[in-house]
Amino acid sequence: MTFRGTVRAFAVESMGRRLRYFEPDRCYFVTARCFQARLLLRPSPSTNALVGGILARAARLYAVELFAFVFASNHVHLLVRAPNGNLPGFMQFLLGNIARKVAPMVPWQGRLWERRYAAAPVLDSDALDERLRYILAHGVKEGLVKRCSDWPGLSSLEQLLGNAVRPANWFNWSRRARMRVSQRADRLDSRLVEPEQLEVRPLPGWEQLGEQERVERVRAVVADIERKAGKEHPTPLGVAAVLAQQPYKRTIRPKRGPAPLCHTSDPKLRAVFREAYVDFVHAARRGAKKARERVVALIPRYEVRLFLWPTAVAAA
Repeated sequence: MTFRGTVRAFAVESMGRRLRYFEPDRCYFVTARCFQARLLLRPSPSTNALVGGILARAARLYAVELFAFVFASNHVHLLVRAPNGNLPGFMQFLLGNIARKVAPMVPWQGRLWERRYAAAPVLDSDALDERLRYILAHGVKEGLVKRCSDWPGLSSLEQLLGNAVRPANWFNWSRRARMRVSQRADRLDSRLVEPEQLEVRPLPGWEQLGEQERVERVRAVVADIERKAGKEHPTPLGVAAVLAQQPYKRTIRPKRGPAPLCHTSDPKLRAVFREAYVDFVHAARRGAKKARERVVALIPRYEVRLFLWPTAVAAA
C-alpha cells in the first residue's frame, strides 16, 4: 500500500458517515438535496440548459449509463449504473459543475448542496420499476403539476417516450475567462457552446422489449401516476406558480431521514445485501486499523526537530 493509500484507509475509519459500497454491475438510485432544501434548482431555461449539458458531459466522460433522472427545484434523482466503477467521480463532476455554474445564475453565494449525495443499490427488477415510477411521479405526487409531462425542469420522461438521445450544450466558461474583457461573452453565449448528446438507456430487464413496448409501459405508469395524483391533489399548484417560486425559499417541512441501505422488493435479497455490506465494513475497518498502525510506526514517538532561521545558520 502506498503512503497515500495508507492515509486514505486511516481516514476511512475516522468517518462517522456510512461507508460507500459500490458494485459496478448494479444500478443505483442517487439523490442529492440543495442546501437547507432551498429551491436553488428552480426550473428555468438557463438552469435546464446548464444542467443538461453538465449531465451529458459527465455521463460521456465517465461512461455512466443513465436510465432515468429528474431535477426538482431543491433536489435531484438519478437512476444510473457505472460499469467502470467510477460513480463517485461521475457524481463529483456532476454536482461540482452544477454548483459552480447554476449558483451564479440564481444568484447564490455559498454551498449549493446540503450534504453528500445518497446512493442506494437497486437489487431486483421490481424495485427498478418502482424507482422509475418514483422519478416519473415527481411534480405530480407533490401536487405541483397536473401531468408528469408538465414538469418544467429537466427530466428523462420525454426521452423515455420518444427519441432516447437528445442534444445538449456544454458551456465552456474557461473559454469565456480567457476572452479579453472587451469581448467577454455572456455565460450562455453561443460562442461558448460545445455540443453533447444526452442519452437515456432502456431500463435493465427492458432491453429485450421492442421500442414501442417500452414506450407503452412508460405511458401506462404515467397514466396510473396521474390518475392517483388527481384524487389526492385535484387542484395542483400549476406550472406558472412553480416557475414563479423564489429560489431562496426554504421548504417548510422537507422530508428528512436516513437513506435506505438498498432498494428491493425481496426481503431475502435485502438480508443478503446487508450481510455483505457488514462484511465489507468489517474488512474496511480491519484494513484501516492496520494502516493506522503503519502510519504511527513511521513517525518516531519522541522525535523533535528544531527550526533554525536562515540567518542563524549563516552566522554559525
